[in-house]
Amino acid sequence: MKYAKIIGTGSYLPERIMTNADWEKIVETSDEWIFSRTGIKERHVAAENQTTSDMIVEASKKAIEDANIDKDDIDLIIVGTITPDNAYPSTANWVQKKLGIKPIPSFDIGAACSGFLYGLTVANSMIKSGVAKTVLVAGAETMTKALNWKDRNTCVLFGDGAGVAILTATENKNEGILSTYWGADGNLGNLLMQPAGGSAMPASKETVEKNLHTVHMSGNEVFKHAVLRMQEAAMKSLELAGFSGEDVDLFIPHQANLRIINATIKRAKIPLEKTFINIENTANISAGTIPIALDQARKQSRIKKGDIVLLAAFGAGFTWGGITIKF
Repeated sequence: MKYAKIIGTGSYLPERIMTNADWEKIVETSDEWIFSRTGIKERHVAAENQTTSDMIVEASKKAIEDANIDKDDIDLIIVGTITPDNAYPSTANWVQKKLGIKPIPSFDIGAACSGFLYGLTVANSMIKSGVAKTVLVAGAETMTKALNWKDRNTCVLFGDGAGVAILTATENKNEGILSTYWGADGNLGNLLMQPAGGSAMPASKETVEKNLHTVHMSGNEVFKHAVLRMQEAAMKSLELAGFSGEDVDLFIPHQANLRIINATIKRAKIPLEKTFINIENTANISAGTIPIALDQARKQSRIKKGDIVLLAAFGAGFTWGGITIKF
């Protein structure tokens, strides 16, 4: 029986940093208003000519080096993103090309903020079934290119960046991914969506003028569901692995809103000191938040060998996921 373990991580954040003070010059808002409601102080913004795949490539190079493997050891690429380079081909295809990797399967997952955890779940299944041996899983977004910069309720919430994890097969059932839990509810999809750009509403002069190619969100409703589903995903994943909140050495939640994180850890009974939080300096990078935080936690020695690490996310769709890992 094969199992999947993470052997390397890498992350990339664009050079440009945009603070709340910068937003004060663009929309009617303030640093105090943004920070008190979200916990965000600043976010990274991709350059005009910088794509989602560009950022993934930079994070991938670091992850491959960290894993101490050759790029051609990778036999599957999975990218979680809702801001792809193009509608098609997939962003994963561009990553494969730019890294110079031999022809292998590569595809995208459009599960929004849960995209990286969906990717890990699929990679885990592929490795356990023997279909793949070494998988590159990325979560990345150029969210600032999909925002209405005049909507103060959404434009201040997001940032750009990429995170990557390299998984490989192991025969040790007591390490690596111990459990996965995921779900979705399409009945609530209209509460957080990009209305135009697909077959339901193809691009036109009118859709562009009405900013229908940007994030549209019912904030209060999303908040309520996010807290419930993040807590459900976290606790179900732990339960499947035979653990409780008290067994967690580090919890890495999706970094969407500090109030959501605090409500989730309270419900899941996980101490704040065992929770990794970087939202103040990154904002919400959708599918990129957890892999970036995971890499930062490892680089900061917040994760040691033998630690139980819990990941949980909630995103548009609505989608959610929880994964328990032993490092």
